[in-house]
Amino acid sequence: MISVTDLRSGAVFEEQGQIYQVLSYEHIKMGRGSATIKVKVKNIKTGSTTEKGFMNGAKVAQIAIIKKQLQFLYKDADTVYFMDPESFEQTSIPLKNLPDHRFFREGDTYSVNFLEGEPLLVSLPPKMDYKVIETGPSTKGNSAVNVFKDATLENGIKTKVPLFIKTGDMIKIDTRDGVYTEKA
Repeated sequence: MISVTDLRSGAVFEEQGQIYQVLSYEHIKMGRGSATIKVKVKNIKTGSTTEKGFMNGAKVAQIAIIKKQLQFLYKDADTVYFMDPESFEQTSIPLKNLPDHRFFREGDTYSVNFLEGEPLLVSLPPKMDYKVIETGPSTKGNSAVNVFKDATLENGIKTKVPLFIKTGDMIKIDTRDGVYTEKA
């Protein structure tokens, strides 16, 4: 059992036969009453997100997760394939169990969590570098306000970038929402 005060972002626990991953954590203390823990969770099996509230001191069932670093190979219509670089064993994961498959690049290594030998979820790094393959002309100046233009990245994602970014530049993208963060 694990205390609900330890349920930080990314933690995985079981409640009423369902497996959840914590997306956000909030500790609320009001006046003289006891504290309340609110967590936004994602059901691993169904993919749905909900909010759960717990009283301070409550406990949930901890799950023994095994983490492995696997290399992304390729994807087809509904499955993504990874390989263990040490044993060369291949693992397939349905697309519905993945965060956002557009961020996967062939040959890159990702952290995959396993529960009882079955792949449970894939963790993306918070930021990744991508090459801009198409964008409007770059202009200098106009820096008094944040002005953005459309850009297409090497993985097909369309995002907004500052005016000084030009085709061929490497930029960092936040993998949680696909937004430009900085020039690489």
